Amino acid sequence: MLAVFATLGLFASTLLAGPASAEGFMSLPVPPPSDRIVIDLVTVNGSGCPAGTAAIAVSPDNTAFTVTYSNYMALIGVGSTTTDWRKNCQLNIVVHVPQGFTYAVSQVDYRGFASLASGASAIERANYYFQGQTQTVYSSHTIAGPFGDDWQTTDNVDMAALVYAPCGVLRNLNINTELRTMAGTSNPATTTSFISMDSTDGAINTVYHFSWAQCPGH
Repeated sequence: MLAVFATLGLFASTLLAGPASAEGFMSLPVPPPSDRIVIDLVTVNGSGCPAGTAAIAVSPDNTAFTVTYSNYMALIGVGSTTTDWRKNCQLNIVVHVPQGFTYAVSQVDYRGFASLASGASAIERANYYFQGQTQTVYSSHTIAGPFGDDWQTTDNVDMAALVYAPCGVLRNLNINTELRTMAGTSNPATTTSFISMDSTDGAINTVYHFSWAQCPGH
């Protein structure tokens, strides 16, 4: 059974005024554009996403995109190395949108599987920001052992705090994630604990979820 651990309305007080507001238009959400959205994965860096282990797909209705990982796991205990307890991944992407539209990320869903011994714990951390902007603070979610199940966390951004990409300019979107596993009071000499991430969904309307807006003059 999917364990839903947290739905946090983070970032609202930490995001600076975005390019959309600087351009002087109200970022009122509109329906997604009907034209096909293309996302380019520019760079992938990090111990949690070696080359060839991360892929991006856009939803058919242009409301979200999904990042899928095939080798993203942090573990501690039997069978682990001294660096396996922490893994991270930094993605740099470009979202090509139809003329006259811009977008913000309004919700992000993270999911995976965790197996934690009694006394152990795991942390999932993430943030994202447009190139040239101040980074948002990391959101952080903790799972306590004993645990052995699927997990999912969700971060929401309040509508008033949405940061839109500049109109008519390609700005890379940076997505940073991190997984940590801590032994705590468990015995790493006799147990193994791990957390893995298999997908990250973002939306433009609210798996990364997009929130769409029209640019001035359109």
